Amino acid sequence: MALTTYEEPKPEPEILKGPPEVCVTPCDPWPRPYYIEKGLRRVAPYYYTYNTYCKERWRGKNLLDIYSTEFRDRPNGYYFELKLILIILQKAAIDGGRITIDGKVATADSIINNGQVISHTLHRHEPPVTSRPIKIIHEDEDIIVIDKPAGIPVHPAGRYNYNSIIEIMRSERGLGWIPYPCNRLDRLTSGIMFLGKHPKSAEQMAQSLRSRTLRKEYIARVKGYFPDGVVLCDQPMLKVSPILGLNRVRATGKDAQTKFRRIAYYPPVEKENKNGETTGSQGPDSRASTPPPLPADVDEGYSIVHCLPLTGRTHQIRVHLQFLGHPITNDPIYSNRRVFGTNLGKSESTGENDAEIIDRLSRMGKTEPADSLCYQTFQTPPPERVTLGGDPNVVNELLAREHDVMINDYLRRKCEKMNGENCEICGTELYSDPGVHEMGIFLHAVAYADNAGKWKYKSQMPEWAMPPEGAEGPTEAPEWTEDIDGAVVIGKGMMEDDETALVEGLGTINLTKLKEENMKAEPVASSG
Repeated sequence: MALTTYEEPKPEPEILKGPPEVCVTPCDPWPRPYYIEKGLRRVAPYYYTYNTYCKERWRGKNLLDIYSTEFRDRPNGYYFELKLILIILQKAAIDGGRITIDGKVATADSIINNGQVISHTLHRHEPPVTSRPIKIIHEDEDIIVIDKPAGIPVHPAGRYNYNSIIEIMRSERGLGWIPYPCNRLDRLTSGIMFLGKHPKSAEQMAQSLRSRTLRKEYIARVKGYFPDGVVLCDQPMLKVSPILGLNRVRATGKDAQTKFRRIAYYPPVEKENKNGETTGSQGPDSRASTPPPLPADVDEGYSIVHCLPLTGRTHQIRVHLQFLGHPITNDPIYSNRRVFGTNLGKSESTGENDAEIIDRLSRMGKTEPADSLCYQTFQTPPPERVTLGGDPNVVNELLAREHDVMINDYLRRKCEKMNGENCEICGTELYSDPGVHEMGIFLHAVAYADNAGKWKYKSQMPEWAMPPEGAEGPTEAPEWTEDIDGAVVIGKGMMEDDETALVEGLGTINLTKLKEENMKAEPVASSG
């Protein structure tokens, strides 16, 4: 019997679907349209097209819902106006429009599906940033170590594109030069950053950062007199609003640990009130061992604190300092009375006020400026310290009066907010220039070091951390030193000294000294 051969039919070659047709930015200006004015780096308005693939949380939603809830660079009214434009374009069958899906004109009710590309062309207005140069601390054939100025984002994001570290350095080194960031600092934070010159070196450095074989050190300027010794805060953290970037201490959050040590304290300058009397603290030595709670708007002076984050959560240092009752003095989020109230979120670890806090924070920088602790100016005599036995009605009246005065004063100050004007070309609502006090916060990445001692890069202390005129203090960041007696642990861990406790509303207090003071204050019974 003859054998017959059978050939398996070859499958038809798979025809791969090409990428969808998307909009192309009408222009990508080179050199970048920078110009310097009033100490700020500005970008002339230009046309730009955003292209983004459908995210999982967008699937099944219509276009207007996505734009009005996901993007905050323009008010909702803009997108309702856009809806009318899209309807007109649809009815007129015009092949074009501001928004397309896979290259086709979109309607306001278009449903977004997996894999689709949304394109949005608009006339772009970028906020100005500081014109301070990006200093080079170290450079070799693989890595560049820079000292990032405060107020400039690392990557293009939100309203920032060309006014970012990446694009500014590209404009200085040439269009073909591509930097690869190895670590990221918040826009408002200054200090040391690593940029790879090629993908391999960037990945190696990024891997070192992820594996915790490097030590990061920060300097912060915080409210009040920070406690003595090393303080370890190991409170877990949770992102409660991804859109606003708000993080809080929560028991259900991710593990987070930060060590702190005060390296300097500068008391407030005494001021005269209307009665010619001086006000202000005389420094920590004049305080009671267990200070009573202070109104949040009484100037307590400030501390320069050395920070050592042991984990790398977003806003970790800022959130832990807020929880400890010593927020960064000009932090527009975590030191913001209009968002957190006069207590500034001290010792808060529950989510019962999250909805209200998110609502207040969402208005900051839109119709209201983002005020923070350092913008206070006393127009009325500040109330004296609130004693534990004080009349709560009197206390609240004093706090409310001073808070209202502070807010009204700040509203008259220069700050970035919508100024009521519109662009003549696109109708976008325009922002005023940010004030100098809004270009950054008092948080600086001062040093990075290899744990094995192979290398260490260190930057200069920022101006805001230097001793004020007439005062003595450190002018450079000291080497980190541990406390011989161990750190005071605030959070899930146990404290080394069982006579020290974290009391909600008061902070860290010494129970032993408190008991001694109470015993002295009690009347002694007569023996007769």
